Amino acid sequence: MYKVALNFEDGVTRFIQTLPGEKVADAAYRSGLNIPMDCRDGACGTCKCHCESGSYEMEGYIDDALSDQEAEQRYVLTCCMVPESDCVVTVPASSEVCVRAQQADVHGKLTAIERLSESTLSFTIAGDQVRALQFLPGQYVNVQVPGSDQTRAYSFSSMVNEADESVSFLIRVVPGGLMSGYMAERAAVGDALTLRGPFGSFYLRDIQRPLLMLAGGTGLAPFLAMLEKIRATGSDYPVHLIYGVTNDFDLVALDKLEAFAGEIDNFSFTACVASAESNWPQKGYVTHHIDASHLNDGEVDIYLCGPPPMVEAVNQHMQQQGIEPAHFYYEKFSASH
Repeated sequence: MYKVALNFEDGVTRFIQTLPGEKVADAAYRSGLNIPMDCRDGACGTCKCHCESGSYEMEGYIDDALSDQEAEQRYVLTCCMVPESDCVVTVPASSEVCVRAQQADVHGKLTAIERLSESTLSFTIAGDQVRALQFLPGQYVNVQVPGSDQTRAYSFSSMVNEADESVSFLIRVVPGGLMSGYMAERAAVGDALTLRGPFGSFYLRDIQRPLLMLAGGTGLAPFLAMLEKIRATGSDYPVHLIYGVTNDFDLVALDKLEAFAGEIDNFSFTACVASAESNWPQKGYVTHHIDASHLNDGEVDIYLCGPPPMVEAVNQHMQQQGIEPAHFYYEKFSASH
């Protein structure tokens, strides 16, 4: 048996004891701590932490969840990590998030479906239980696909609207996709939907320095919720969002971003399109639009939500610029079928 110190980002340390062959996430759960996670089998990367000291074995995960470079830097997936000595593990979440009650099912009704573009739609769920949802801007839930036992993970694209007890989501329309097929072809207002969560360590922290937000496609969703929060609380520091998509028709919610820019004193944004056939003024990838002023010589917190290649491209860009941000929070996602 080995002792593992879990150091949370709010300065709290909790100690857990692992049984022979037991994974850190399972030992933490047994001790009443819920390290943010979803899949429990090395596929989602949600439970990624950093092992500061100690030896361990880790097998059975996929590259999208943890890259070779991350593994060399002693990043670990706690759902796969088996200690071989006493260890110290840094958890990129507050202790408050990790000692909350276990996630429960939340039942609501579909109140709106809107096709925003050829590739994107939004949907809204409302109800008494939805009103009671407690989540941090940037987190996600698993939504059960009606008529099946399968779920799909979606970040909240809004905070709870207390006026109508609702929350909203953005979803990419995937050919043959289980959830997007339901939403695009069969869903009707009034349908019952079940959510489970919230999950994830990707959420807005207290703003203590300039923020750079990087969104890829429907990775815009968590930033819309974050900006709602910032609109309500304000920010003493500049907040800049760079929103990148593949094609012109993938651009959505620009009206919301314009509204945020008018309502939040320190907020600005850039939208860019990668396609060479684009008619949009700002072309290229997100990394092409990161200015030195956005990086503030490293005194910046970066939040990134996008597909794995985007995460790797931003990491490489930071290395090439010789910039190490104060904090780099990211969430990788891929379109689900």
